[in-house]
Amino acid sequence: MTHLPKFSLSLLHPRYWLTWCGIGLLWLVVQLPYPAIYRLGCGIGRLAMRLMKRRVRIAHRNLELCFPQMPEQERQEMVKKNFESVGMGVMETGMAWFWPDKRINRWVDVIGMENTQKHFAEGKGILLIGVHFLTLELGARVFGMHIPGIGVYRPNDNPLLDWLQTWGRLRSNKTMIDRKDLKGMVRALKSGDVVWYAPDHDYGPRSSVFVPFFAVEQTATTTGTWMLAKMSKSCLVPFVPRRKPDGKGYELVMLEGETTPPLESAEETAAWMNKVVERCILMAPEQYMWLHRRFKTRPEGVPSRY
Repeated sequence: MTHLPKFSLSLLHPRYWLTWCGIGLLWLVVQLPYPAIYRLGCGIGRLAMRLMKRRVRIAHRNLELCFPQMPEQERQEMVKKNFESVGMGVMETGMAWFWPDKRINRWVDVIGMENTQKHFAEGKGILLIGVHFLTLELGARVFGMHIPGIGVYRPNDNPLLDWLQTWGRLRSNKTMIDRKDLKGMVRALKSGDVVWYAPDHDYGPRSSVFVPFFAVEQTATTTGTWMLAKMSKSCLVPFVPRRKPDGKGYELVMLEGETTPPLESAEETAAWMNKVVERCILMAPEQYMWLHRRFKTRPEGVPSRY
């Protein structure tokens, strides 16, 4: 069972004062007009690219592995745009947590929500497939404004940030579930709830299978999608929160739901899910979290790709 963090006076201890200052600064910055936020976020991202050399190498390597036919100049440009998106991701987290609904609605267009609402009205649980875009926090806030759901998350090691992220995410959603609480997810889905779930990161060798992902033939992929879909009989609905060019706002794109995914084996489901994830990423590739070491887990005896 997941126990959500609550505010306590202990979070005012001096050890957290620096974190509080950072939170206050983020709140202050996202009160600026959006065009100014956009320019500032992209600038922070370009600065981060100069400082986070290891993450730059990881992003470049991931693009090299996934898109081997991509010209090197195009790949370098993609890394630059990706780091601008990293800076904007910080801003968008603050926007998701601190902006009122009215301001969010002004800057976000929602596409395809009627299909998801139809599935929800039928009382069928919805496994909401959220790919790790850098716009993720804002996308989850927007979706919850239309259909409040349940987020799957990893508790933060910093108690203050753990409380804050929970508070921010519950502004438009019902509750949160620890990503290890499989039974809780299944219960929620069987009850007809929406459960947000991200199957696209490398979570290690445990409960993973090796299936293709873009040009990488053996990619460690979680079996969680297979287990959740098989046990809950839910509808799988991918969604893509993407930033429009030149600071013009956002689109939340809801893709068609799948009520009968392939469930014969964990490998079959994982391979199918990776194809869905690929389709989502290609809708805004420069906004995906390429900084993550997606291919760190390798089959036994196979050398590291990094």
